[in-house]
Amino acid sequence: MADGAWDSPALILELEDAVRALRDRIDRIEQELPAHVNLSAVPAPAPAVPTALHSKMDELEGQLLAKVLALEKERVALSHSSHRQRQEVEKELGALQDRVAELEHGSSAYSPPDAFKLSIPIRNNYMYGRVRKALPELYAFTACVWLRSRSGGSGQGTPFSYSVPGQANEIVLLEAGQEPMELLINDKVAQLPLSLKDNIWHHICIAWTTRDGLWSAYQDGELRGSGENLAAWHPIKPHGILILGQEQDTLGGRFDATQAFVGDITQFNLWDHALTPAQVLGIANCTGPLLGNVLPWEDKLVEAFGGATKSSFDVCKGRAKA
Repeated sequence: MADGAWDSPALILELEDAVRALRDRIDRIEQELPAHVNLSAVPAPAPAVPTALHSKMDELEGQLLAKVLALEKERVALSHSSHRQRQEVEKELGALQDRVAELEHGSSAYSPPDAFKLSIPIRNNYMYGRVRKALPELYAFTACVWLRSRSGGSGQGTPFSYSVPGQANEIVLLEAGQEPMELLINDKVAQLPLSLKDNIWHHICIAWTTRDGLWSAYQDGELRGSGENLAAWHPIKPHGILILGQEQDTLGGRFDATQAFVGDITQFNLWDHALTPAQVLGIANCTGPLLGNVLPWEDKLVEAFGGATKSSFDVCKGRAKA
């Protein structure tokens, strides 16, 4: 018999039944002995026969009872062990469930470094965001941003402007009053066929290269316009100041309230090359998110001033398109 066979509850029950059957058999034998044995004809030593039988039966019963007791002890020990193991398993499962709940709670409270927006609630000349990172010299760039204008149809103002020493309008995206949106590079101007007047979120991308001054303008992933000879062969100068929400008339300041942006800005990213149309579409559809290799949209890189606020916000949540 295998070592583990004695641990079977079914075997223990069988042994208990065997002991009970053996006891019943002994009782029957004792009852039948007077009928089969003539005590008057049997010499005095005759009683030794049942005594030997009883002894054999008692020995066998003792062995079986000892085994049953041993098995019962093992069963009790196994029961206690199983109970302890079950308690340990339940404790571990409880700890795991607590950890899962903690992680689920934590994931809902956690926002990645790019999941925020900058809000400018009113038109003024003192609320803005400033990017805390110097730009290198650029021979091409793509700037993409999500915008929700709240200007009430009176012009979008300036979503962003980049100034360098000696040139306040190194890069500016501007819509003043009823004028069309304009892209300024080194004070040269191209008009962009973009419209943000419906107070909903729009994705805007502007791509430019110094070679021939080629430019492209995308809205919500679609190419809306392109052209050339915009500040051709002029490299974007480094170490300037990038402002969100205001147009700079001097390096880092002298804002004009009539050119201020009113609304929300998020996901402003800057690359040192022109993105492909497929990449722009992926960003706009929230199926191919990218962070700028020159300037990524990160909380630590954007400071809010004058009452402009930063708050947790994921523009792509629930927006991804197949």
